[in-house]
Amino acid sequence: MTNNDSAARNPEHEDDAIDRAVTDQPDIGAASWVKRIVLAIVLLGVAYIVFRLSAAYFPRWWGHRIGDQVDGKLSRGTLLGVFYGFVFTVVPLLLLFQIRRGFFSWTWRGIVAIVALVLAAPNWLTLAVVAGNSKAAHAGERTFDVEAPGFRAGTLGGAICGVLLALLITGLSMRLKGRRNEVRRLREERDALKRERQPHDESE
Repeated sequence: MTNNDSAARNPEHEDDAIDRAVTDQPDIGAASWVKRIVLAIVLLGVAYIVFRLSAAYFPRWWGHRIGDQVDGKLSRGTLLGVFYGFVFTVVPLLLLFQIRRGFFSWTWRGIVAIVALVLAAPNWLTLAVVAGNSKAAHAGERTFDVEAPGFRAGTLGGAICGVLLALLITGLSMRLKGRRNEVRRLREERDALKRERQPHDESE
C-alpha cells in the first residue's frame, strides 16, 4: 500500500491540518514585541523626566516673564490677562474644532490637536502656576501676587469669553452649513422635477 492510498483511506484530522497551517506560517519572533515594549518604557521615562524638569522651571520662568510685562500695575495685569486668556483660548479651540471636517485623516486630526495644544501654551503655563504644587509653581504664584496683580483673574475671564465665542462661531458655522446643504438638496429636487416634466410638456 502506497502513502497516497493510505492518505486517501485515512483523511487528515482537523487538528493535524491546523498544526500544519501553524507550522507553515512564517516565524514571528518575540524580539519585535520586546523592542516595542522597551521603546514604550523609554519614551514614558523620557516624558516623565521632561515633565518634572518643566514643572521645576517653567512656572517660575513664566511668572517672571509676566511680572516684567505687568510691572505691578493692576490695570495692565488685568488687560494683559484678558488678552492672553482670550486669544490663546479662542484660536486653539477654533483650530481644534476643525478636526470634525470629513476630509481630515486620523493622522492629520492628531497633528491638528497637537498644534492646538501648543498654541494654548500661555494658558497652560498660567494654569501650571496657579494649580501647581511644586516650588517653581509657588514661586511663580508669589511673583504674580507682587508683580502681576489682576493677571490671573483677567486670564480666567478672557478664557471664558474665548470658549463662549469659539462655541458660538462653531455653532453658527455648523448651522450655516446645514442650511447650505438643505438649499442644495432643494435645488437638486427642483431640477429633477423640471427634467421629469420636460418630456411630458414636449409630448403635448
